[in-house]
Amino acid sequence: MPISSNRSLGIQKNKLMRYKLIKELYQKHKTEDIPTTVVWRKYVYPVYPISRTTLYEILCTPITSELKKIEELMINQGRSS
Repeated sequence: MPISSNRSLGIQKNKLMRYKLIKELYQKHKTEDIPTTVVWRKYVYPVYPISRTTLYEILCTPITSELKKIEELMINQGRSS
């Protein structure tokens, strides 16, 4: 496999791992009575300076299934090398 393919998989994996950390931080502070924008402003944005739109994208991303796909691809690439 070309190096650029391995690199792009690594970049995607790191992005998803960062998404996972952001989602965990969000879920730690999110309750029924606190709006998402308040959680973003008080807790997420000071640690991870992302936009509100990016937070919504992260919350809708199936992180665990995407990470499993990438892990399988990386394992398959390792076998074919």
